[in-house]
Amino acid sequence: MLKKKKESVNYLDQIPRISIPKWEVLEDGLVEVTVENKGFFNVIAQKCFHRPRTSYIKLDEYGSCVFQQIDGEKSIYEIGQILEQTHEGASNQLYERLSAYFETLRRLHYIQFH
Repeated sequence: MLKKKKESVNYLDQIPRISIPKWEVLEDGLVEVTVENKGFFNVIAQKCFHRPRTSYIKLDEYGSCVFQQIDGEKSIYEIGQILEQTHEGASNQLYERLSAYFETLRRLHYIQFH
């Protein structure tokens, strides 16, 4: 029996799209993501440990720059080029860090790739 050959997809060619409903740019230029804490364990934490129902996550300068560039049209590589132009210190291991950042955003369901 023949095995199907997996397609090799270049991670930097993928195009991200924001999938969370609420986020905003604050006055200082940083992005704040609003996440509702749902699920069984979150309800227990809310009742027993007085945890908030909604979390407000403030991204740092680099994360905010990247998050604002996600428009469903730019690839990760293009976003990396913009980040490299706007922030001088971002060029050290840029694409490895950017790939890890996008994988974290995908795992948390903040973005999707199409």
